[in-house]
Amino acid sequence: MARSTPGVTRRRLIDAAVRLFATKGYAATSVADIQVACGLTSGSGALYKHFPSKRALLEEAVRRHLEEVAERSRTALLPDPGAVAEEDGRAALRRMAELVWDVIETDRDLIRIMLREFEGFPELFERMWQGVLASVYRQGAAWVAARRGAGGREVADPEATAAVLVASLTYYPLLRVLIGHSPGDVEQERFLAAWVDHAATTLGLPG
Repeated sequence: MARSTPGVTRRRLIDAAVRLFATKGYAATSVADIQVACGLTSGSGALYKHFPSKRALLEEAVRRHLEEVAERSRTALLPDPGAVAEEDGRAALRRMAELVWDVIETDRDLIRIMLREFEGFPELFERMWQGVLASVYRQGAAWVAARRGAGGREVADPEATAAVLVASLTYYPLLRVLIGHSPGDVEQERFLAAWVDHAATTLGLPG
């Protein structure tokens, strides 16, 4: 069998660990579990050739994740607020919702770990919050503020309004990540349509 290069093995270890931490939990996942999931011998100690500890492996997974988010952010997570004024309001809302959901779906395993394991690694997951979800809220506030100059309702507090709208939007995929159910077990397209109607009403967008 062909031997893996160190870089490939390292990535396989990270990917396997993230999957196991997300499904079994960090404490319940052993080093042997991670090695077996990579096709390595459970007692080989192969993980320690790449990481000094299981915690270091998790830290590297988060670091790699934040680098990937930074790369994706070069093509903004949400529509450019300056361009939104030229776009149909409801279509832009739907596009924003789909982009937010795509961010969460792409990062679902690490987000599940963050939500379940936050108390054990507060500093580590605070960096992840600031790098992913907090940026979505900030961009949402800029988006709402931009709508004021695009024929929408005057919003007294764009930041708080955006927080309410984005929170209701993110709750749907986050609940599915945590317990496998959506709010009210409503199908995704129905939830999205209702959210667009609610957001459009809040922002005073035309029907």
